[in-house]
Amino acid sequence: MTSTGPQDHPVVPTTRGPVRGERRADGSTRFLGIPYAQPPVGELRFAAPVAPRPWTEALDATAYGPTAQRRPFAEVTTIPEPTIPGESVLNLNVFTPDLAPAAGLPVLVWIHGGGFVAGCSASPWYDGAAFNRDGVIVVSIGYRLGIEGFLHLPDAPDNRGVRDWIAALEWVRDNIASFGGDPAKVTVAGQSAGGGAVQTLLATPSARALFRAAISVSGAVMRPQDRATAEAVGRTLTARTGVPATAAALRVLTDERLLDLQDALSEAGPDGDTLPMLSLAPFADGELIPLPVPEALPDAEVPLLLGFTAHEFAAPDGDGGAEPEDELRGLLGALGLDERGAARFLAEHPGANGGDAITDWLFRAPALALTDARAERRRPTWLYQFDWTGTAPGRTGQAYHCIDLPFAFDLLDAEGVEAALGAEPPQSLADAVHGAWVSFIRDLDPGATWPPYRQGRATMRWTVEPRVDHDPLRTVRDIWLA
Repeated sequence: MTSTGPQDHPVVPTTRGPVRGERRADGSTRFLGIPYAQPPVGELRFAAPVAPRPWTEALDATAYGPTAQRRPFAEVTTIPEPTIPGESVLNLNVFTPDLAPAAGLPVLVWIHGGGFVAGCSASPWYDGAAFNRDGVIVVSIGYRLGIEGFLHLPDAPDNRGVRDWIAALEWVRDNIASFGGDPAKVTVAGQSAGGGAVQTLLATPSARALFRAAISVSGAVMRPQDRATAEAVGRTLTARTGVPATAAALRVLTDERLLDLQDALSEAGPDGDTLPMLSLAPFADGELIPLPVPEALPDAEVPLLLGFTAHEFAAPDGDGGAEPEDELRGLLGALGLDERGAARFLAEHPGANGGDAITDWLFRAPALALTDARAERRRPTWLYQFDWTGTAPGRTGQAYHCIDLPFAFDLLDAEGVEAALGAEPPQSLADAVHGAWVSFIRDLDPGATWPPYRQGRATMRWTVEPRVDHDPLRTVRDIWLA
C-alpha cells in the first residue's frame, strides 16, 4: 500500500495503525515517536514489552516521542541528547528516502549509548539524512534504562532493555516494507552502550533472525557478565538503601526516587566498596541470553564491523594529566593486570592517567580479543581504530569517546558538532567513514580498500588520510590479553 495524505505529511500504514510523517526539503521523510510497545507503566513497568493497542486515526509522528532518559549524564555533554517527558518511551523513529513498498532498501537500526542508564534516540547526531541520501533507511530506537531496564529482579523478566531492542527489531521486520525497506536487509548498530547492545543481540538466539549484519562502535559490555554478578547488584541496592530489589517494591516509586536509588548504586558504599563498571547492563541470564558475550560472539556468523577511538576515556586537557604511578598501578591491578603487565603499560604510556587504562580495559582489549577469536573461526569481521583528533578546546590531540559519530552519520554540520570536534572537521574523512558504513549496510562489505581482519590482522586507521595497517594493536594484545 502506498502512502496517503498531503504530499508534505504522508500517511503510512503499520500493523497497529496509520502514522503521519513529515517530508523534508531534501525529499526524504521522517516519522518520529512511533510506539513499538505500550508505555511501561503501572503493571507493565517491569514487564516484558507488550505490543501497542491498535489505533485507527493517523497518529501524528512529526515530533520525537518521550525518552526513557530522565537525568542525562551531568559530566558528558558531547552528544546533544534531550530529555523529553512522557510515558510512551518505547518508541522509534524512521528516516526514509522512498516510501514505495517495492523499493526494498537496506535498513540501519540504531541503538543509542549512555552507559545503559542515559542517552536517547532524539539526538540531531542520529538524524538519517545522509544515509537516506545514499539509499539507506535509518530507524533509531528508545529503550528502558538503568534499574527499569536491567536490574535483576526475582519477580520480573531479566534483561528488559534487551527485550525492548528485540521488540523494536520485530516492529522493523513487520513494518519496514511500508516505509520502503527490506526486512531481510537489516543492519543493527550502536555506539558505547549501544555498541554493547549490538554485541548482546549477537549473543541472543531469539534476535539473530532479525538482522543480517552488525556494527559495534566503541562497544561496552558488563564485566563479568554472569547471573551471579547481576544478582549481587540487587542485593547491594537493598543493603545500601533498605528498599527490596523486587518489582513489587519498586513499581510504586516515582521516577525521581528510582533515580536516587540508582545513584546509590553508582557511588561508593559505606565501606568504600564499589560495584563493577556498567553494573546495570545486559547479562547472561541463562535463558534469553544463554552465554556471556565473549563466549558467544566468536561463533556468530553475522558479518561484524567494530572498533573504537584511540583515546576513548582519556582525561581532557588540563584535567589532572598524569596520575601518580602508585595510584595508576593500583588501578591497573584492579583491572586485572599483573606486575609485568602494569610495568609494560606504564612503559608504553608515559604520562598516562586512569582514562588511558580504562580505554584499553573497557574498549580496545575486549574488541581485540573478540576480533582475534572471530578471525580464528574465519567469521566475517572488520576492525578499525579512529585516530583523527579534534581541535575543540580541552580536547586537542585526542580521539575521544563519541568523536567518530558525526563522521559515520556524515553530519559535520549538526548541532553540537563544532563544540565537540572543533572548527572545520575534514569532510573527506566523513565521506570515507560514512561511505564504508553504507557499503557494509548495503553489500555486507565496507569496500575493497578495507580487507577483513583475518587478512594479516588488517585494521583500518581512520585519519585525514585513512590507511590499513596490519596488527597495529599488538602492544594492547601483549599487555592485556597475554
